Amino acid sequence: MQTIAALSTTLGTYLNPEQANHVKRAYFFAEQAHYGQKRRSGEPYVTHPLAVASILADMHMDHQSLVAAMLHDVIEDTGIEKSVIGEQFGPTVAELVDGVSKLTQMEFQSLEEKQAENFQKMALAMAQDIRVILVKLADRLHNMRTLGVLTSNKARRIARETLDIYSPIAMRLGMNNVRMEFEDLGFSALYPMRARRIDAALRLAGGNRKELVEKVRHQIEATLEQEGHQISVVGREKHLYSIYKKMKSKRKSFSEIMDIYAFRIIVDSVDTCYRVLGCIHSLYKPVPGEFKDYIAIPKANGYQSLHTVLMGMHGVPIEVQIRTQEMEDMANNGIAAHWLYKSDGQSANGSHARAREWVQGLLEMQQRAGNSLEFIESVKIDLFPDEIYVFTPKGRILELPRKATAVDFAYAVHTDVGNSCVACRINRRLAPLSEPLESGQRVEILTSSGARPNPSWLDYAVTAKARSNIHHFLKHQTRDDSVALGRSLLDKGLTGFGSNLEKLPQKNLEDLLTEYHYDSLEDLLVEIARGNRLPALTAQQLLSGPAGDQPQKSGGGAQPVAICGTEGFMVSYARCCHPIPGDPIEGYLSPEKGVVVHREECNNLGDMRQGGERQVALRWDDEVVGEYSSELRVEVENRRGMIAVIATRINSMGVNIEKISSEDKDYQFTYVSLEMLIESRVHLARIMKRLRTINHVRKVVRLKN
Repeated sequence: MQTIAALSTTLGTYLNPEQANHVKRAYFFAEQAHYGQKRRSGEPYVTHPLAVASILADMHMDHQSLVAAMLHDVIEDTGIEKSVIGEQFGPTVAELVDGVSKLTQMEFQSLEEKQAENFQKMALAMAQDIRVILVKLADRLHNMRTLGVLTSNKARRIARETLDIYSPIAMRLGMNNVRMEFEDLGFSALYPMRARRIDAALRLAGGNRKELVEKVRHQIEATLEQEGHQISVVGREKHLYSIYKKMKSKRKSFSEIMDIYAFRIIVDSVDTCYRVLGCIHSLYKPVPGEFKDYIAIPKANGYQSLHTVLMGMHGVPIEVQIRTQEMEDMANNGIAAHWLYKSDGQSANGSHARAREWVQGLLEMQQRAGNSLEFIESVKIDLFPDEIYVFTPKGRILELPRKATAVDFAYAVHTDVGNSCVACRINRRLAPLSEPLESGQRVEILTSSGARPNPSWLDYAVTAKARSNIHHFLKHQTRDDSVALGRSLLDKGLTGFGSNLEKLPQKNLEDLLTEYHYDSLEDLLVEIARGNRLPALTAQQLLSGPAGDQPQKSGGGAQPVAICGTEGFMVSYARCCHPIPGDPIEGYLSPEKGVVVHREECNNLGDMRQGGERQVALRWDDEVVGEYSSELRVEVENRRGMIAVIATRINSMGVNIEKISSEDKDYQFTYVSLEMLIESRVHLARIMKRLRTINHVRKVVRLKN
């Protein structure tokens, strides 16, 4: 068990006496605050904050972080307030402690929501001071080390949360030692039998492999010493969870995973890294395509190293990592190495800057997320460990997760570029926005001032920034569209009673909003557009006098609502009858979907007419824009290549074919079904006329249902 005396010895190696005393004073303050409190194991509670501070001291964190670690549970578990900590230890420490403290004063609907709210609060505190997350990671690490005293259900819940959130965060901040311990402890808590079996197999394999490992290490050391390099070669052991994940994802046995021998070579300078790489490649043959240069292009978390795979003696693959001592410290401690090195240069600032950039991205996501659960899902998406590196047209390198698309790239460049994206070029060729990107590609985004995000982008966008921005835009755009449509529908309903929104008494409107608990007229209009309130009934309620007098229907009748094709998400076109400009149309108010436009002759509309209140009289506007889906059936003779001839003829008219299929009518004739995007009935008539001129085409008809 860690003692304050042992911690004081560690502090004396890198803090000045005044700073060390500051930390010791915080310990005695915490000891008094937690007096009488015990941990589940029976130890005094103060042993926990002391252990957390010791973890941070091993990383050589600054004294304010250590003080915050000592006090991190004081606000939550004792009667001491944030202001008291501020008076005793300064406002910076008070903010750090508050950022780490959980939300205990609020009521939550579920455990998931509570965890999400806690993480959201911590993310906001991280934006102010990145050290909050370091204290939190150390706190979680000590809790993971002492899981044994908890009930199995609670231990499994904490382990799952650690693997889902805290382990990827440690990875994202480059803290590899913490990440590996999180994963192994979490794995042992979630799957104790699997962990024991793999651990036993690993120990057995280690004994059998020892001789070959030593032989390879000796060869590498001897070769490099002959070349005059001062190096250190260490064997790299795989940890339990990484072995388990590889066995599961690659469907390989333990023996196949352990066939690879891994070494790390520590050198004195960046220049030596590349020289050593040449020596290693002359000793053993490199495996093509397996070399990665993370020194020239560091990972998103600041990780730097050269990676190569060699074919060693007896055909055994050998993984080799080559890096400097500074890179080794950065790989193990990540952002914490910023404080380790800050006294003698700015060497770790790259990792610190990347971490700040990531936290700033978290802040943007939090502002755009609808709620804390949506935010934490975005964070999980954003914590991908595998990256690809692509180039902008000006040569700037962008890091994206694997399977990222041009949509993710566009939002990574800038939110406005993503929102106005219409197409992309990958290595100077036009490509679909949905095409997954690969490392080394040059990506150019084509934009248009009138463009806006497409809901289908959510099917292939993978970065949290892209998804949260698309959600945010669609949410606001849908509301704007809903307000405009709701206003048209309500005006039409009021016109039926000889009134309109401008003539409507303000008191009547306020009374209705109060009665149905709407904050504003816009909220009411949104509900009408979504089909949750009927416009005619709402108009009737708005015009009812104080005595409840029913308004009289206007003799003139209401004009149909004009559809021009730019109404957005709250107007949709029925897939059963494919209405197009020029068709007589009628609408149906569908709950949560808004107005669904049908052709007047649509069979499905007959059933809907029974609920007449939901019918909406519609007409096409004089200036309709956009393309609309329409379906044709072409009867052709059974001849080879007829589908290609039809498709070519339609394509020559600049028409987009969305779907094409065929079905045999009999031995002599075939039906070809075509779904196309067209502009109007006139446009469709021209297409049908052209199709009838093709040899062996017998009949062309437009499908009604």
